[in-house]
Amino acid sequence: MSQTGRPGLSHAQKAELWQRWKAGESLSDIGRALGKHAASVFGVIAGKGGFAPMPRLRKSISLSLMEREEISRGLLSGRSFGQLGRDLGRAVSTISREVARNGGRRAYRATRADEHAFDRARRPKPCQLAFNPVLCKLVAGKLSEQWSPQQVAGWLKAQYPGDPSMNVSHETIYKSLFIQSRGVLKKELLAHLRSRRIMRRGRTATTAGQTRGQIIGAISIRDRPAEIEDRAVPGHWEGDLLSSSKNSHIATLVERRSRFVMLVKLNGKDSDSVVGALIHQVQNLPNGLMTSLTWDRGTELAYHRKFTVATDVSVYFCDPQSPWQRGSNENTNGLLRQYLPKGTDLSVYTQNDLDQVALRLNTRPRKTLGFQTPADRFETAVALTG
Repeated sequence: MSQTGRPGLSHAQKAELWQRWKAGESLSDIGRALGKHAASVFGVIAGKGGFAPMPRLRKSISLSLMEREEISRGLLSGRSFGQLGRDLGRAVSTISREVARNGGRRAYRATRADEHAFDRARRPKPCQLAFNPVLCKLVAGKLSEQWSPQQVAGWLKAQYPGDPSMNVSHETIYKSLFIQSRGVLKKELLAHLRSRRIMRRGRTATTAGQTRGQIIGAISIRDRPAEIEDRAVPGHWEGDLLSSSKNSHIATLVERRSRFVMLVKLNGKDSDSVVGALIHQVQNLPNGLMTSLTWDRGTELAYHRKFTVATDVSVYFCDPQSPWQRGSNENTNGLLRQYLPKGTDLSVYTQNDLDQVALRLNTRPRKTLGFQTPADRFETAVALTG
């Protein structure tokens, strides 16, 4: 049988995935619950535009698996289509078509025939916009004028009262935008939506329990000691997330004095995942080689106090929209794009893969270091702290 979404998710897991998505859980939370990477969850949800697929139901008049098994046994015993039809209370034509479309008398197998019937029943009905080009063109024109799908749907209802062929719901418009496999409305029209979203969130979705907005207890970079600013003392780092396709991310850490970089594999962008991965990475460093960390305002480090308690590393946060306050980290992220280009699915890289990328960058001479390598400078720092 063919699968939808990324391979590796069973039908039961996909059902749970959609239930959690409609309940408002984050991609990372869903991934942890299913034991999958957040990028795998994103792949399934994005493929459906954020809309949970309708459950597949059999028609009451369809042949059941039990009836197909009776047909299979009857064929093996040499019974005719007429006899099978009388025994099952079905028309002879129903039996003959069933056998013909599933390999004939000799090749007919009940389980395989039942699976094929279920697959054939999956075919979605074309939406209103698909078979009405006039309506489709009209909707596309209004969307390009920055009308919302709800405004378009409401205007059509008022403009063409009593004409179902020229009426369409706003949900159908959203689905046609977010599910590009429908081949109805062009993807470029998404740019005209106010939210600029690429997926639909359900009406019952909630952000309760998710880390958003202000970071509680954040210490500003303006309160950072002067010794960190002048790069005179090793052990002070800058950090950020490097993001790429399929909702994949890694953490990048750069030591300010040596420009030595460490890359950290992440299982999600939520604060639990990021802080847990950073704690594990920092605890592998020799004592004293990280005493402070300066981070962007991203809520992935909302649980910074947990990080500080576990590592004894002070955390400082930049001002909003001020990436130059982490200049070394921003510059390093740019250099990393040579090895991890935009559009790369970062989830496929193991921690060992990322260590190899970091090694290549750390053994390249840097002009800002007088053409020494970050690795050479870092070794000096290790000797000093040792």
